[in-house]
Amino acid sequence: MDVVSILLSLPALILALTVHEYAHARAAYEMGDPTARNAGRMTLEPWAHLDPIGTVLLVLYRFGWAKPVPINPRNFRDPRRGLLYSSLAGPLANLALAVVTVFVLYLGLDLFTRVAHLAQVLYYIFIVNIYFGFFNLIPVPPLDGSKVLMALLPGRQAYAFSRLEPYGPVILILFLLTGAASAIVGGLGDAFAGAVEKAARLLAALLGVGG
Repeated sequence: MDVVSILLSLPALILALTVHEYAHARAAYEMGDPTARNAGRMTLEPWAHLDPIGTVLLVLYRFGWAKPVPINPRNFRDPRRGLLYSSLAGPLANLALAVVTVFVLYLGLDLFTRVAHLAQVLYYIFIVNIYFGFFNLIPVPPLDGSKVLMALLPGRQAYAFSRLEPYGPVILILFLLTGAASAIVGGLGDAFAGAVEKAARLLAALLGVGG
């Protein structure tokens, strides 16, 4: 990826990480756990969430991380629901932001194309949030999908699955090296992006806006 593309995609990457972690913190708080709020993580201020090394790796290699949001499941009014909702919140927030962004982009395309690179920045926000959201839904520790699956499994199976957590990073690396993660995320992301973008184009055409 060239330097211009890296710079144009930087706002999308920072926004994706920030919205993702904020959503985790907000959902945990709404479910009864104030840990993240008390740690200053229930904020849309990017610096509260960005990990320096993880952010650099994400920008350069498209694989990185933010600071994990601290959550104490014992504070949840309903531990199972609390874990489910707080884990789902991050990826769903990314997908929601992607949907809003692509509709804004196509409904205002005439305006955005007059500002240098603005349409491209918005498109990066759309795409990055989609793939970031679906990647985090992979049910492999430490990704959010593993916690979602654990919350959905019956007690005994959830406990058995939790014992895989120490091996999660190794399993995730194997997923990445074998291309399985790319195939899963790419397939779901492409289908979702195509459907949402088609809907945005259709609405813009019906309203006679966007060019």
